[in-house]
Formats: sequence, C-alpha cells, structure tokens
Amino acid sequence: MGLFRRMKEDMDVVFEQDPAARTYFEVFLTYSGLHAVWSHRIAHAFYKRKLYFIARTISQISRFFTGIEIHPGAKIGRRLFIDHGMGVVIGETCEIGDNVTIFQGVTLGGTGKEKGKRHPTIKDNALIASGAKVLGSITIGENAKIGAGSVVLKDVPDNSTVVGIPGKVVIQDGKKLRRLDHHKLPDPVEEQCSSLQKEIELLKAEIAKLKEGK
Repeated sequence: MGLFRRMKEDMDVVFEQDPAARTYFEVFLTYSGLHAVWSHRIAHAFYKRKLYFIARTISQISRFFTGIEIHPGAKIGRRLFIDHGMGVVIGETCEIGDNVTIFQGVTLGGTGKEKGKRHPTIKDNALIASGAKVLGSITIGENAKIGAGSVVLKDVPDNSTVVGIPGKVVIQDGKKLRRLDHHKLPDPVEEQCSSLQKEIELLKAEIAKLKEGK
C-alpha cells in the first residue's frame, strides 16, 4: 500500500471511531494519536536497520510532542486508533494486530522480570480502555475488551471482557461468567487490609487466652 493511501486509511479510522472528528484537515493537524503512529513507523524503519540511536531519538521527539511513548521496536499493525493518547506507553517487544483501539493512560509494559519477549501481544480488534495496564509477555485475544483501570497479568481469551485488579474475565463469547458491577471492582488494598485486620483479631484473642491461663 502506498504512503498516502496508508495515511488516508489511518485518518479514516479516526472518523470511524471518534464522532468529534470533522474534517481531514483537522484530523491531520490535531490528532496526537495519529501523529504518534506515523512517527513510530519512521522510527521502526530505522530500528529494523539497526540504527537504534536515530530510532530512539525520533520516538522521544514524538513523545515530547504527543505525550505518547511507543518504543521503536514495537510491532504495530494497520488501523491502530489511539484516542486522546496522553500517557500511553507501548514497550519494545509489544506486538499489536490490526484494528486495535487504545485509550489514554494505557500501559503495554513488562513486569521487569523477563528477558526477550517481555511485553504483551494484542491481537486484532482488541480494545483497551483508559488507564488499563497490560503487563508481561501475555496475549490479549481477538475482539477482547479490557476495562478501564484494569491490571491484566494473564492471557485473555478471544471474545472476552476483562475488568478489575487483577483483571478477571467477566464475559466470554457473549456469556456472563460473573456479575459485572463496575462500582464493586476488586480492590487489592482493601482486601489486604481486611485480611490483616482478621489476623490482628485472632492474635488478640490468642493473647487474651494466654493471659487468662496465667
């Protein structure tokens, strides 16, 4: 596909996904997600030729102007739509398929423990909502949806919806696997505090028994 046809395809995605888009001129000049994708293509071309310093410089300049950090080593398919985009981070070994949608604040990162392939693989037609963190060398299946603010550490099957911390599958192939209450998403801090409180109460009871024995 030619350069200009590819650029038009990228802009067409914006019109499909964002009802606020009005003209090609406006989209061309003002959409940071679009600029980040275009900059990444240039940086990735240098990266593949092992011109790492130039590739990294381009990616950092793009980050400065768009607020979106895409490592030049990441592999990105066609028609990626990054909505708003501020704070989006995409790691070096990340692989993204076609027709993927990513909202602001999303991290496709590593856990800091792996070597080699250490970032996620996002398959076609996936959607990752605002603030979600997808970490490690895991796979997000086709047509999967990751809820806002979720932290995903394990593979997600095709046609699934994941929410919570850590992320849990609540819908798969159109069937609810568990009740989806957005106001009752798992809170690991609250759960840990509750667990500690129970342990303290048990210890107090044990101490009281020991005092009675004396």
